Amino acid sequence: MKTYTAKPAEIEKKWILIDAEGVVLGRLATIVAMRLRGKHKPTFTPHMDMGDNVIVINADKVQMTGAKRDDKTYYWHTNHPGGIKSRTARQILEGNHPERVVIKAVERMISRNRLGRQQMSNLRVYAGAEHPHEAQQPEVLDVKSMNKKNTRS
Repeated sequence: MKTYTAKPAEIEKKWILIDAEGVVLGRLATIVAMRLRGKHKPTFTPHMDMGDNVIVINADKVQMTGAKRDDKTYYWHTNHPGGIKSRTARQILEGNHPERVVIKAVERMISRNRLGRQQMSNLRVYAGAEHPHEAQQPEVLDVKSMNKKNTRS
């Protein structure tokens, strides 16, 4: 028996819509990362971009367990001496670009190479409930009903 390898012509990409309102960030990120990689498909091939296009709406209403909203810190460096900077998750979620918290969580679950960058280009995250992808007729994926631990009251 031979190992199945998908050919580029056989890859079928769907559009998935996920509402992040009230969903725990880490659980949302694992589901989105799995969909972006294509691991939910029986024809999964590790070296191909087999994943679906994922749209995440209401990213500003994502939840975190425990005290992560105040304790979780995002660091970056300006490449100048002493240029390390940081922001907490609360500061980012209350700032101008709250969708970056979801993007960063998913990005850190995807491989860090050319294929990972290509897969991340299939992710679209919006802070509000509006998105410009109605023409693609995205299929709604209800993350809240998958597991009771996915939501936080």
